[in-house]
Amino acid sequence: VWMPLVRQSHWHHPPHSQKHREWEREKDSAPTEPDTPSQQVQFILGTEEDDQHVPHDLFTELDEICVKEGKDAEWKETARWLKFEEDVEDGGERWSKPYVATLTLHSLFELRSCILNGTVLLDVCANSIEEIADMILGQQEQSTEFDEHVRAKVREVLMKKHHHQDENKGKKLFNIAHFFADESKKPPDLHALDKPGEGSSAEAKNGENQETGTMGLSKAELRFLKKIPAGAEVSNVLVGELDFLQQPIVAFVRLTPAVLLSGMTEVPIPTRFLFVVLGPEGKGHQYHEIGRSMATVMTEEVFHNVAYKAQNRADLVAGVDEFLDQVMVLPPGEWDPSIRIEPPKNVPSQQKRTMPGAPDDGASHSELEKHSGPELERTGRLFGGLIRDVKRKAPWFWSDFRDGLRLQCLASFLFLYCACMSPIITFGGLLGEATDNHISAMESLLGASMTGMVYSLFAGQPLTILGSTGPVLVFEQILYKFCKDYALSYLSLRACIGLWTAFFCIVLVATDASSLVCYITRFTEEAFASLICLIFIYEALEKLSHLREIYPVHMHSKLDLLTTYYCKCEAPTHPSNKTLRFWESNNINVSGIAWENLTVTECRYLHGEFQGPACGHNGPYAPNVLFWCCILFFSTFVLSSFLKKFKTSRYFPTRVRSTVSDFAVFLTIVIMVLMDFMVGIPSPKLHVPHMFKPTRDDRGWFINPIGPNPWWTVLAALVPALLCTILIFMDQQITAVIVNRKEHRLKKGCGYHLDLFIVAVMLGVCSVMGLPWFVAATVLSITHVNSLKVESKCSAPGEQPKFLGLREQRVTGLMIFVLMGCSVFFTSLLKLIPMPVLYGIFLYMGVSSLRGIQFFDRLKLFCMPAKHQPDFLYLRHVPLRKVHLFTVIQLVCLVLLWAIKVTPAAIIFPMMVLALFFVRKMMDFCFSKRELSFLDDLMPEGKLLDSAKNEAKREEVTLAGCWGWTLPSGCEISCFYHMKGLYPAALTAKAAESQKERAAGTVFAGCLVYLHLDQRQRT
Repeated sequence: VWMPLVRQSHWHHPPHSQKHREWEREKDSAPTEPDTPSQQVQFILGTEEDDQHVPHDLFTELDEICVKEGKDAEWKETARWLKFEEDVEDGGERWSKPYVATLTLHSLFELRSCILNGTVLLDVCANSIEEIADMILGQQEQSTEFDEHVRAKVREVLMKKHHHQDENKGKKLFNIAHFFADESKKPPDLHALDKPGEGSSAEAKNGENQETGTMGLSKAELRFLKKIPAGAEVSNVLVGELDFLQQPIVAFVRLTPAVLLSGMTEVPIPTRFLFVVLGPEGKGHQYHEIGRSMATVMTEEVFHNVAYKAQNRADLVAGVDEFLDQVMVLPPGEWDPSIRIEPPKNVPSQQKRTMPGAPDDGASHSELEKHSGPELERTGRLFGGLIRDVKRKAPWFWSDFRDGLRLQCLASFLFLYCACMSPIITFGGLLGEATDNHISAMESLLGASMTGMVYSLFAGQPLTILGSTGPVLVFEQILYKFCKDYALSYLSLRACIGLWTAFFCIVLVATDASSLVCYITRFTEEAFASLICLIFIYEALEKLSHLREIYPVHMHSKLDLLTTYYCKCEAPTHPSNKTLRFWESNNINVSGIAWENLTVTECRYLHGEFQGPACGHNGPYAPNVLFWCCILFFSTFVLSSFLKKFKTSRYFPTRVRSTVSDFAVFLTIVIMVLMDFMVGIPSPKLHVPHMFKPTRDDRGWFINPIGPNPWWTVLAALVPALLCTILIFMDQQITAVIVNRKEHRLKKGCGYHLDLFIVAVMLGVCSVMGLPWFVAATVLSITHVNSLKVESKCSAPGEQPKFLGLREQRVTGLMIFVLMGCSVFFTSLLKLIPMPVLYGIFLYMGVSSLRGIQFFDRLKLFCMPAKHQPDFLYLRHVPLRKVHLFTVIQLVCLVLLWAIKVTPAAIIFPMMVLALFFVRKMMDFCFSKRELSFLDDLMPEGKLLDSAKNEAKREEVTLAGCWGWTLPSGCEISCFYHMKGLYPAALTAKAAESQKERAAGTVFAGCLVYLHLDQRQRT
């Protein structure tokens, strides 16, 4: 609130009498009235609420009437507002699409004049429209133009029946028992008032209850009733032209409590507000526009709250004036008023209009992007962070299972089970090739199942999905080659390394090392996530192209010679030494084999050669298999993307669209499997181990860490264990940061220390059992998070569903890995899934995970003219050249990571990810903190500095409020810091440690600032 400064002579001419001092004190402490509409609205909304003036959601209905001589008329519904405007089309048979209401400035000024000069009745207690009409007419002055006869006719008009658009549509539902029985539908009695006594009194006064009010509703009206939030109230706007009136009648009525007026509204909801405009004939369009203006203003968030809390006419006028202050005018010659503006996807917050000192979107940007919450604070105690995580997550443990009993969780579980199976089995197969089957697909399935189940049950963030990583495979290959060269036991040395790695990870948990996660900013997250997504896309395409070698295509063949093409098996003319040793070891008599009668598999087993014009390098040409695989691959990707977006389609009811979208990937897999089965082309299928036993007969399920190896290998394992620790820590925590970002709106918290502890324990268990190691998988985790997004169900027509958060639970992850462990027992079903379908799922996951990554949005800006660039927030506040420079640096880092990842040097990949922190730190010298706050997250030091500045600014604002003045527009917080040289004690408020010292410093600093401002004023 602005208050004028005291007299300039106040400090140089002190008062000479006690009376004068008291007069000055009263003058300075006397409250001043708000002098702007915005300040008045903030003052109104800042008043204390009582039970009768708590704002509710509003449904507004506009009814019109035209009474002419000799014609019987009734009120007809012409428009309605729940959030956006819907009009009855000219044909009178359908509602228009919801759109943003566009009003004329003239109609808004006329509305202001109506409130200023018309009848305003606040907190009226009435039970029926008859009583309300009598009160309105009782406020009208008696005159020759408005006598008792006219008054009676106006009352008769107000009593006329209301005709609603949907009341004759469809069959009436006289028995709505099924409506209440269906739990998926919202019962109408939810719209009764939440306040005790109000709803019951309204129902008793009207002699009916909510249930009986819905007995005559049509299906369309019941569907619309579900879209209205619980506890909503009605604002009825009645406008019309009456041929017997000579002067207009305007009234604004607020009922207390809200009353259910039978037949007034299309849905049985209590009425809180009534706005009436009735006038002489010939100005119907003018009255219609005033009614639209009133309905639109009542729907607007700020005026809606003002209308509930207004104490007099002036408060309502202030609300309209504040609305006019915020109105944006479109020039009439530069747009078509007949165009209906589509509702926006996101509406900015109006908090700045209602609360003084509220930050705007730009100011709060940095605060929203922070992800270093209390869970990352160092405790200074051994296992202090772990204990905090356990205490934070323990109260939510049982709810994690209850919240998982949803249809959406079933869809997520089925999708991710299929998505996780293939990489686990593929990873096991690659490990088998690299380690001579010491660890293969069976071990991979068992390890993934065990680790995943334990992690889903006890981890701090069960939304994270565990999987295998490329650097682990490279490490296994190097370790096996080393053991083979030096005649060491591979599984025993691997067990030592795994146990040391688990120990180091537990040490990191004990020392709260996970607090270093606060240094992982968006720059590092996006570089790492982009790399993993690109690897998924690349490997999906590479696996598809690899099928060309298995199923070769006969290029440049001639159709006329198809009858002469053949391919048969023959004995090799020049067998290699390997082939000769194979024949000798298996006692194969080459001369006694009928080579031309062998199958393709038998020919390959016996090391035969394929001869003929229809033969490729590895066997006969099979063009139909390769092309069918390509069809399955791309069809899976396209169909998954299409069904996932089906939720925003215009076809079918919302429930159907939501269900199809949730089960999009699972439905795609089922459809593709059925297509493959019907076509009958022998595409490659998923192979799952069918027996629960180790792949090699010479190993068991327990590995001795020393075994036949010498004792010094236990100590030598320390060196590779350190590298593995960095790998596990970086993979786990970067993925955890991505899952736990603020924009996911997690309500149950997270647990970085607990997550790492569970991973470390299971890593040790898997090492002793000779199973692969598993850590957080980035793309699978992002896909899991995306599949569990929760949006608002009760949305107004035209309003986009709001993102509410994630369905945080443990059921999906647990069921994924439980079913994975049971996969051995239903291989007959899994072997029907074509591998190209799973490759298509990989492509879909990689592409879908790229959405929302700011890095790729900035990459597109290089090829986009400035006028076509999207209106991103960072483009408003950061020069384009700086945006491009930031993107180029990030792109170079991504290319380097890719180059290392795909080469044998992938073993040092964790060190290169660690190097991203230092690259990001060096960028502080190229960009300002303000630029980095929009392009990236601030580093912890920058956040501390910003929080100190914000704290000092809040103290200054508080001082201004305490002293009864505000800063002039040209004075900012910087003047406070400029005084440090003259007044060092002014910093006491910032540096004080105790509360008393802080308060004393604040008061003293306020005195100095006040003196400084007074000097500026005199100057």
